[in-house]
Amino acid sequence: MKLSSLVSQINPSYTLEMTAKAAKLRSEGIEVIDFGVGEPDFNTPSHIIEAAYKAMVNGHTKYTAGSGSIELKKSIQTFLVKSKNVKSIELDNIIVSSGAKQSLSIACQALFDKEDEVIIFSPFWVSFPEFVKIAGAKPVIISTDIDNNFEPLLQDVEKAISIKTKGMIINSPGNPTGAVWSKETFEALLEIAKKNNITVISDETYDQLVFDGEFFPAEVINKNIGANILTVKSFSKTYAMTGWRVGFAYGEMSIIKAMAKIQGQTTSCPNSISQKAAIAALDSDQSFVESMKKEFLKRRNAMNRGLSSIEHIKICVPGGAFYYFVDLSHYYNKTDKNGKIIKDSFDLSNYILDEARVVTVAGDAFGAKNYIRLSFATNEDIINKGINRIKKSLSELK
Repeated sequence: MKLSSLVSQINPSYTLEMTAKAAKLRSEGIEVIDFGVGEPDFNTPSHIIEAAYKAMVNGHTKYTAGSGSIELKKSIQTFLVKSKNVKSIELDNIIVSSGAKQSLSIACQALFDKEDEVIIFSPFWVSFPEFVKIAGAKPVIISTDIDNNFEPLLQDVEKAISIKTKGMIINSPGNPTGAVWSKETFEALLEIAKKNNITVISDETYDQLVFDGEFFPAEVINKNIGANILTVKSFSKTYAMTGWRVGFAYGEMSIIKAMAKIQGQTTSCPNSISQKAAIAALDSDQSFVESMKKEFLKRRNAMNRGLSSIEHIKICVPGGAFYYFVDLSHYYNKTDKNGKIIKDSFDLSNYILDEARVVTVAGDAFGAKNYIRLSFATNEDIINKGINRIKKSLSELK
């Protein structure tokens, strides 16, 4: 049977592939340390779980409006204005989706056509280029550098723009880098977008997990610029709700309505029970978020101490999220004990899994060949143990 040509254009998720490999080893009784995971290891707070339980008991198990319940949209509206200094926003400018991932995907489908070009900055989250391809458009990749906090050079952006450029995806704090871009960089990118009539999609999934400095939402920075922005946010990382599958986006009404049209024909509506849980998350005391952030900061510092003890690597301390993106290219073209040559980040990530029993994610999956990603969404003892294993395995390459 012949499949759609689209299928051959889409890359599989390497993060999920590494998770499957780790699960197989565990099923064989082998202890594996997981630095590949992209989710908090904390359970969802009890008051959010209780809200979901009450929703089920009280019969809130039916369809909601396709773009999300009015009740949740009102909570989002209040939360954005209160905590983010975002200007007053109408309910019709908000869409709730089955996770921020769905918001990002249908946004690309609503905004971009075949032959359109969309600027994406490397290292990028693995799904960004695939969202663009699913929409039929072309991702245009601009590389960034660890020495510049993974922030793009403006001349590279200007050079990449053509008459076909219709969009730009930005992500700060970033996955996989953890980099928090400066306000000046945001301002410059938004100025470029405004000048060239480019729609900016700002993925702010990790906006509540910022350790250093102050985070400025793109919409706030845009107040005096006037670029067209769609902002996407998630409950998954902020409230340890990855499996609940609920996120949202807000922006120009015409874009939101277009997204709702697509969403209505795919998933009908977001999970009604998860929406009730999300209301509880937004309307309640945010102390859980702060305590989780403090714990992640301790873990970040623990991983930094461990990584700093490894020779011939290059690191940039992440200002947010819960990832280190480490340059390990020094170890390429070296040979393991079986005579296999480590040619790229895929080889190195697999070697670390086979020899150190530590899961990492290859930088090639994020469009950055010299790196691997390590998550510190686990406790300090495991972090120390895992880094020591990696250190030992790297020292054995010849």
